[in-house]
Amino acid sequence: MNPTDHTTFDIENTALVLIDHQVGTIGLAGELLPEEREQLKMWVLVVAHFAQYAGVPVVLTSGQEDQQQGPLLPELEKIVPEAFAARVKRQGVINAWDDENFVAAIEATGKCNLVMAGVTTDVCLVPPALSARKAGHEATALLDISAATTRTAAQNSRELLRDAGAALLSMP
Repeated sequence: MNPTDHTTFDIENTALVLIDHQVGTIGLAGELLPEEREQLKMWVLVVAHFAQYAGVPVVLTSGQEDQQQGPLLPELEKIVPEAFAARVKRQGVINAWDDENFVAAIEATGKCNLVMAGVTTDVCLVPPALSARKAGHEATALLDISAATTRTAAQNSRELLRDAGAALLSMP
């Protein structure tokens, strides 16, 4: 998919990948004001609802839920219960793509288009999105449900993703 041509987006060949949308990690989205963090959370839940309704496979992953990052957003368990139960719980792996269980979960969807969001764009989204592209997947970054640790990191992240050929989308 050409990053500026969203007409090639095919829901039948797409999986939703939500990375580290955890109770504590949302607080690390330093580029956002507290009310914007609530909007981010709301959009995560809206997108998860849409994926469930549309039959789009959802892959969830979290990092060190027993630490400061905390558990995944508890609402996800009700919205996408199968994905929540099957979530990949990473221990000490920052780039989710470096966890073989995460890659296996992605590959098990059988989808090549990955619509991806990471609670922090610079840490949670960019590394696995770039790794997914390198592995031959198309990557679309949902920017409204990803937020960087700083505004500078947000701009750098968008540039890195765009330069790597990832599509950048915002919620309508």
